[in-house]
Amino acid sequence: MTTTLTPTVTLVGAGPGDPELLTLKAVKAIQRATVLLVDDLVNPAVLEHASPSARFVLVGKRGGC
Repeated sequence: MTTTLTPTVTLVGAGPGDPELLTLKAVKAIQRATVLLVDDLVNPAVLEHASPSARFVLVGKRGGC
């Protein structure tokens, strides 16, 4: 018997950029993620919640661009 997983996508906003203001729901989603799409505005401390095996894809968004 083959088990198939249903992929899910969760959008987590970093708010004003202060990692201490992340909700618990956001932290749990980051911890579960296998792939994270990350723009340049994300505080690196937010990414410390990610699994060591998570893949990061930099999407390069910058303020004013």
